[in-house]
Amino acid sequence: MTDEERGRVIDRLNEAVMLLAERMDARLIPEVGMNIVYALPDARSKDDVAGILGRIVRLGDTVHPVGKIAFGASSNVARTVLTAMRFDSRVRSAANIRFSEALLPELENLLFEVCSFDRAKEPPGVETMDWGIASCCKEGVPDVIYDRGAMGIEPMIRVFAEDPVMVAQNILKLSNRITYAQL
Repeated sequence: MTDEERGRVIDRLNEAVMLLAERMDARLIPEVGMNIVYALPDARSKDDVAGILGRIVRLGDTVHPVGKIAFGASSNVARTVLTAMRFDSRVRSAANIRFSEALLPELENLLFEVCSFDRAKEPPGVETMDWGIASCCKEGVPDVIYDRGAMGIEPMIRVFAEDPVMVAQNILKLSNRITYAQL
C-alpha cells in the first residue's frame, strides 16, 4: 500500500475517533477499553489495520483516546475485521463496545442486523475471534456481533461497517438511545 492510502485510512479513522470522543456516552466503553480499527483494502495482517495505541478509555464521564492512531495498534479488534473481510471485503472497520442485555433491544430497534456466538461452543484449537466472527458471517457480515463472555472474559459487542465514520455513527445512534438508561 502506498503512503497516500495509509494516510487516508489514518485520516478517516481520526475523524471517527473525534466523533466518538465528542459525543459517545462513556458508559459504552468496556472494562478492557475500546478500540476502533480501519483496514487497508487488501489487509492480510494486523499490521495492515490501523487502530488506537492504548485504546479508548473512560476517564470519569468522558471518552478518552489514550494513544495515537497507528497501524498494528490493535490485535483483537483487528482480527475481527480481518475475519469479516474474508466474507465481505467492503467491511473494513470495526469497534468493540460494552455488552449489556439492556442494549440488545435497542440494537434491534435501530434495525441493525445482529448476530451472536457462544464461546462455550468454540471448537478446540481455533482462535475465538476467528471462529466466533466467522460463524456469524456465513450469509454476510452483520452490523453487530456480540458474545456474552466466559469465565474471566468480558462480554462484548462489536460493530462493523465499511469505514470507521459509519461505525462511529452507528455507535452514536445507540449511545443516543441509552443516555438515560442504566447499563
